[in-house]
Amino acid sequence: MATEGKRGCSCGSKTYRIIMVRHGESEWNQKNLFCGWFNADLSDRGREEAVKAGKALKDAGHTFDIAFTSVLIRAQKTLQSILQELKLEGIPIVKSWRLNERHYGGLTGLNKVDTVAKYGEEQVAIWRRSYDTPPPPITKENPYYDIILNDSIYNEGPPKNEFPMFESLELTIKRTLPFWNDTIVPAIKSGKKVLIAAHGNSLRGIVKHLDEMSNEEIMKLNLPTGIPFMYTLDKDMKPIPGGSLQFLGDPETVRKAMEEVANQGKAKK
Repeated sequence: MATEGKRGCSCGSKTYRIIMVRHGESEWNQKNLFCGWFNADLSDRGREEAVKAGKALKDAGHTFDIAFTSVLIRAQKTLQSILQELKLEGIPIVKSWRLNERHYGGLTGLNKVDTVAKYGEEQVAIWRRSYDTPPPPITKENPYYDIILNDSIYNEGPPKNEFPMFESLELTIKRTLPFWNDTIVPAIKSGKKVLIAAHGNSLRGIVKHLDEMSNEEIMKLNLPTGIPFMYTLDKDMKPIPGGSLQFLGDPETVRKAMEEVANQGKAKK
């Protein structure tokens, strides 16, 4: 949304607001399983989170002209619920695999706590949160290999010969940022009010890019499910002072939700 320039911006310059939200809790989030490119649905809690996200955006007076989401149903259903609350079901929706969650490779379908017990908390933390260390590749022995590779949601890409067998955050960013730069940014600069409903790691990639975060800093960022956040950007698509990651929720709720995400891969005491 184009608005008049604020703190730190030259007088008369335009700023742009963009809202992003990680999908509501999925059935695999609920079971604490590595999900990635598997097309898991929302849990009951996830559906409630999506409705709450829509109500929060409605109460804050937000409206949108276009929305972007992944090809995965948990993000799409989150978006649908938000748009229903806002009575904006008719706006254009652009879906792309480039906004998918990162591909967890051979970890797909494994319980996070069981994986910690097998490989150790430090190794699993590296696989989950490091910038450039990918998990092991998914193989044909994985029960979800064929389900993911042959899912019709990927008919329009990526090509089979470029289909990822694993992804680090670095690799996720490399396929997400071209979509951000080539498709989303032009929509923002045209003055359209933009909403993105995507996933923890594709959104972490965008956040890292916008805030120019180091590889170490991004490891510590945990985006909670179903809580929208806003950026206010200048004409160069850089956050204005005070315009970085701002959650639309009370601080204590956000803190607890972020802590819950951080603890998913920790062994039970």
